[in-house]
Amino acid sequence: MTGNTFGDIYSITSFGESHGISIGGIINGFPSGIFIDEDFIQKELDRRRPGQSPFATSRNEGDKLEIQSGIFEGKSTGAPIGFIVKNNNQNSKDYSSIKDIYRPSHADYTWDKKYGIRDYRGGGRSSAREHIARVVAGAFAKLFLKQFDIRITAYTYSVGEISIDYCDFSEMNNPISCPNINKAEEMMQLITSCKSENDSVGCVVACIIENLPVGLGEPVFDKFPAYLSHAMMSINAAKGFEIGEGFNLAKMRGSVANDSFYNERGKIRTKTNYSGGTLGGITNGENVDFKVAFKPIPTISKEQNTVDNKGRETIINVQGRHDSCAITRAIPVVEAMSAIVVMDLLLKNRLSKN
Repeated sequence: MTGNTFGDIYSITSFGESHGISIGGIINGFPSGIFIDEDFIQKELDRRRPGQSPFATSRNEGDKLEIQSGIFEGKSTGAPIGFIVKNNNQNSKDYSSIKDIYRPSHADYTWDKKYGIRDYRGGGRSSAREHIARVVAGAFAKLFLKQFDIRITAYTYSVGEISIDYCDFSEMNNPISCPNINKAEEMMQLITSCKSENDSVGCVVACIIENLPVGLGEPVFDKFPAYLSHAMMSINAAKGFEIGEGFNLAKMRGSVANDSFYNERGKIRTKTNYSGGTLGGITNGENVDFKVAFKPIPTISKEQNTVDNKGRETIINVQGRHDSCAITRAIPVVEAMSAIVVMDLLLKNRLSKN
């Protein structure tokens, strides 16, 4: 199996399965001499940890980070950073009834056909538990980005058909204030309703990256939006990506969509930010804002039509512990993958200037 590494200079290689011994990773390219705040990294892990939300799986994992290498006396050494997070609360028996049956809209069928074998326990490596490695790598990247005052903030944009009011990102100084908090209770009620009906619901996560320098992104094929969308679409259940006004730009005229330049005390700025902080695939110094759409979690405790591994039509009714919406645990993963992208491109810029 290939495709287990993301990033060029700063990279993360992940390993492990949902119901295996542990999830872990190897980080390469992290510079030496950086103070490593392990409490911060653990807090980032805790944000995506299961069992904390009534809408997420009740699987009760401590997700305690164990760093194996690359840190000495509290600082990075420049060597590969190895880490693991042990799995302690697996209920593999919950999945024994579906070991020969394909869950609709799940990876069961494609993995079985591609590899000729499938770990049916929680989805094995196709489980979102693999995201642990991404969050750890993203937390390390955030520590590096602090020295540049680069901030990454993801938040709930919509759940089902309930969305926040339109937000002009170019005028927002504090992205936390952007969502319409009056919609929060309505969103919670929708997720609760889906959970009680043994169903699930989709969502959209929005994210803002602040204080990026001009010049990140490597044309032609490694444009900033292309690299960022690669990162986002690699997240489990991600089905859509747009940067800036995205698909709305297709409805506009150029006279409206074009971001006019102006000089703000010697700094070139744009009056609007419909392009989402990039021009020609390169960051322009404005905030990068984007959205990621996540489909409803496919594993639901509701009868569905499907087939088994012999092609025979049957009914599936999955038991066990499952999220009813990806929103609470997708947010830290979106931030983590953004941080990895930004750090990798910053390091590329260093090399291109030498």
